[in-house]
Amino acid sequence: MQELVNYIAEETGLTKADAKRAIDAFQAGVIKGLKKEGKVTLTGFATFTKKHKAASTARNPRTGATVPVAARNVVTIKAGSKLKDALN
Repeated sequence: MQELVNYIAEETGLTKADAKRAIDAFQAGVIKGLKKEGKVTLTGFATFTKKHKAASTARNPRTGATVPVAARNVVTIKAGSKLKDALN
């Protein structure tokens, strides 16, 4: 995360402390949006979506024992067109 803080500070002229606060606010905003709406879209960059996974069972590869896995919420991230284009 420190590399991102340094990059944002350098690119924007913000202090490192201000850049860190901006990143923290961004993270908090995404979390709040996922809790409230279940989806956060940053057009062209990425879409974060909250999905519910039902309880299931898994197998411990070392022992072969069956292990219960509790129901939980997970986040999926789908890259947007600008992000995809930048990487290819």
